[in-house]
Amino acid sequence: MAISRDKLIIGGVVVLGGLSLLVYKQAQKDDSLGKPTFSEADFPTIAAPDDVDKISLTNGDKPEVVLHKVADPSGAPTDAGMATKWEVVKPVQAEANQQTAKDLVANLHALKVESKINLTLDDTVRKDKQLDPAHAVHVVAWNGADKKVDESFGKSGTAGQLVVVADKPDAVWAAKGYSAFLYTKEAKDFRNKEILKFDDSAATEATIVNSHGTFVFAKSGDKWTATFDKKPLARFDESKVKDMLRAYKTLTADDFGDGKTAEETGLDKPEATVSIVVGGAPVVVDVGKIATGANRWAKKSDRETIYQLPSFAADWVTSDAVKYQTVGDGGAPAAKPAKPKTASKK
Repeated sequence: MAISRDKLIIGGVVVLGGLSLLVYKQAQKDDSLGKPTFSEADFPTIAAPDDVDKISLTNGDKPEVVLHKVADPSGAPTDAGMATKWEVVKPVQAEANQQTAKDLVANLHALKVESKINLTLDDTVRKDKQLDPAHAVHVVAWNGADKKVDESFGKSGTAGQLVVVADKPDAVWAAKGYSAFLYTKEAKDFRNKEILKFDDSAATEATIVNSHGTFVFAKSGDKWTATFDKKPLARFDESKVKDMLRAYKTLTADDFGDGKTAEETGLDKPEATVSIVVGGAPVVVDVGKIATGANRWAKKSDRETIYQLPSFAADWVTSDAVKYQTVGDGGAPAAKPAKPKTASKK
């Protein structure tokens, strides 16, 4: 029986509509892949409480850094009891930078899941999203023996910072509040790098002993004088000793010399020693051999920690007299300007 033209048209429209619906559904599915869904059901808690006292950070394949809060007998008691401080316990045992540790805890407390990401976590996707062990930032925090968070952070995108939590290892979430620079520092940057801290205006004397001789700078009122090997320093520039004190008043290390001996660093026989008197008490720093670049090894007299002293600071105490004299006066008169040439007579 012949099919009418109208029925053929209607049938074609139905088939076309069905195909369009399938295409639309597939497009929706493709569009949603890798994008967040905004249901808050079952969102994990990734924020750590304020009272965490131990934090482990592993940035990809770099060494693990562990911070631990301990009692501080030298600190003033607080309303909560004995004073505390943060220490680095891995990869070395050392005093932590207290502000760095506090900033880290504050950021851990501020973390929050924003959405769930539709991703299938096979090995390829984990690597691409930097959620594999070789690239992820793995963060674990405890209060005592109670583990509070265990999470790994990967790439950051428009949805937020990708994160996987240990108890849901195949689910990917988008987090907000994550400040990557607080978690990805080198181990040395979690440590206290402070060598000296004093009020330079309160300094009254500075003595430098190096291979060139002995400098003694003394302040009377607001005036500085200088001797070199017990004789007045010729062409002494008072502003130079003030510059030296400014360089040393908040002196911090570039790095550390963990495990190095006094012989290796040259601190068994220092190449220079600076002693600065502040409030009647001297602070003394010994300076040894070249460390990295133009940096030098150094040690404060009352500590065992070996530091890398920045080159600009080392230069103030290893230089000769020129460093503290007026420009052009390196112990000899300044060069005289050349006389202009006169035309020869023919």
